[in-house]
Amino acid sequence: MKLRLWFSIIFLAAAMIAAIMPARAQDYNARAKAIVSKMTLQEKIDQLHGIRTATHHRYVPPLPRLHIPAMLVTNGPAGAGPGDPTPQEPATALPAPISLAATWDTNTARLYGVIAGRESRDLANGLLEGPDVNIARVPQNGRTFEAFGEDPYLTSEIGVAEIEGIQSQHIIADVKHYDANNQEADRFRVNEIVGERALHEIYLPAFDAAVHQAHVAAVMCAYPKVNGTYNCQDDLLMNQILKKNWGFQGFITSDFGATHSTVRSAMAGMDLEMPTGKYWSGALLQAVKSGQVPMSVIDDKLVRRYRTMMELGVFYHPPTHKPIPAKKDGAIARRIAEEGMVLLKNQGNLLPLDAASLHSIAVIGPYAAKAITGGGGSSHVVPLYTVDPVKGIQARVGSKVNVTFADGSDIQQAVALAKSADVAIVMVGDHETEGRDHPITLQGNQDQLVEAVAAANPHTVVVLKSGSVELMPWVDKVPALLEAWYPGEEDGNAVAAVLFGDFDPSGKLPLTFPRQLADLPASTPQQYPGVDGVVHYSEGVFVGYRHYDEKNIKPLFPFGYGLHYTTFAYKNLKVSPSSVSGKGTGAVTVDLDVTNTGSRAGAEVAELYLGFPSTATVPEPPKQLKGFERVELRPGQTAHVQIVLDRSSISHWNTEQHDWAVLPGTYRVMVGASSRDIRLQSGFSVQ
Repeated sequence: MKLRLWFSIIFLAAAMIAAIMPARAQDYNARAKAIVSKMTLQEKIDQLHGIRTATHHRYVPPLPRLHIPAMLVTNGPAGAGPGDPTPQEPATALPAPISLAATWDTNTARLYGVIAGRESRDLANGLLEGPDVNIARVPQNGRTFEAFGEDPYLTSEIGVAEIEGIQSQHIIADVKHYDANNQEADRFRVNEIVGERALHEIYLPAFDAAVHQAHVAAVMCAYPKVNGTYNCQDDLLMNQILKKNWGFQGFITSDFGATHSTVRSAMAGMDLEMPTGKYWSGALLQAVKSGQVPMSVIDDKLVRRYRTMMELGVFYHPPTHKPIPAKKDGAIARRIAEEGMVLLKNQGNLLPLDAASLHSIAVIGPYAAKAITGGGGSSHVVPLYTVDPVKGIQARVGSKVNVTFADGSDIQQAVALAKSADVAIVMVGDHETEGRDHPITLQGNQDQLVEAVAAANPHTVVVLKSGSVELMPWVDKVPALLEAWYPGEEDGNAVAAVLFGDFDPSGKLPLTFPRQLADLPASTPQQYPGVDGVVHYSEGVFVGYRHYDEKNIKPLFPFGYGLHYTTFAYKNLKVSPSSVSGKGTGAVTVDLDVTNTGSRAGAEVAELYLGFPSTATVPEPPKQLKGFERVELRPGQTAHVQIVLDRSSISHWNTEQHDWAVLPGTYRVMVGASSRDIRLQSGFSVQ
């Protein structure tokens, strides 16, 4: 009887919440409208842009007369970055977002968002500029480290979870950069010619998911032009797709300096110019007075922002400064860094290292000197503290093991050090930054350093700290290779934990590593970096692994790839039903079992790919990621995995109907440990 009573109470509470939420949203809308109705035209204009002073850089001023609070903004793809006021305040330097993507773990992504969101609010900010969900079309992009890789489904899943985490902390998430912000080269004026199908299947899905699944509060329009129109004055992208078709209820901010007009950007749907009112102060005031911009358009922009601020709890309860729990959040940052590392090679099971059997370790390389806390530019976080690589390794192995260091600038010195040690750990990498692209080759003498050390010591482990892919001419000469990305402030501890087996590597690549530049999907000047300011996305939907599969090119390391210190077996694939109607929901359930067949506990990501029917008019790649699940297993333990495919999973963009459509035919179901390691196959038909 008591159990029934509790169920009744739970159901009643759920019903009350369901009834209250729409009412509360309507109430906030009414309140926002009431406030806007009391504002003068000058006050409205002053509230539609930020200001920059000696102390304020990311700041929309308050309006005390109507009790409208200021809105303080911080950058946030990798934690609480540059914000307001200046100088920048320290926060937890989380691992780079590309490392988060490599976890293939939505729970971890949600936790990442919680840390970034709470710390941003603890620094008195009301809006966090992130996450960055732009697709890694070209790995040379200087901001590849800021986002989640080359696949729209993986990017959507990680992005949605992070947004949910951010906004659970009562702070506005501002997903960016809308849309097709895929290179830094010529970023302020480049014109990207993108086909309609590629736009909807590759570059828009993560933003769509942010709106429909995560209910993101804000969207940032980007610098480039798409098909001849700057993003921040593109009526199709902002008014038609985002606000009308998707029903987006939040507000659109400009990237800093991405506004190029007054009337056109206002009428196209942008809601807030940042960081100043270059186009939206005096010029917008005159445009309203002359009737070029209706007052209703102005009011809608303000209502959207105030309503959103109320819903997220930053209007009536503006954030105030609170101390950041450095040790607690640092421990979480370490765990995320460990989970995101990808074991790329482990010949002869050199890893994990056994501290008890070692007498000496040589730590070598420019990326072993200091903790690599993140990339450069507006995402840079000033860390609360750092753990350098040598310190982390020495702490792990104890005082009985002699740990020596050389930065690698003198290769002969490095070789001598490597020869005298039981194991050589070489740390190399790159330093990506906003504002410029980068070659995907290790700079300076790093390639020569790796080859020389590997020749001197057969027990050489390479730790790659990069924000994107790298070409590796030495890869066949080293027995062990770990991709650590930018590990964040806990670099030394996190890398040591994986190298010495305290954490079983479970990361999977969110990017395809090519063997040579010519293998990239965008390999001509017209495709990248562009000719005369124009870039043609002529590869269409064949981005990333889709291209490698279609062209039958063997990558260096494929998308979804990652080794472990244990082994996993896949069994008992079942797909039901075997046939669905293309006019129905298209729901298909995929079941399978994953067993840890090794001797160590670990985690595996089961990846589900679909092979669509391909026609001359709708050419499809051999496979597309449509589901995944990460499972943690003890030795001998089996986990049951179930992934449900819905209508969106089997849809393509029909350029004649300008809408999603489903082709009849047979759909191949492929489940495996990477895009090139398919363990189980089946299929279903669509009538």
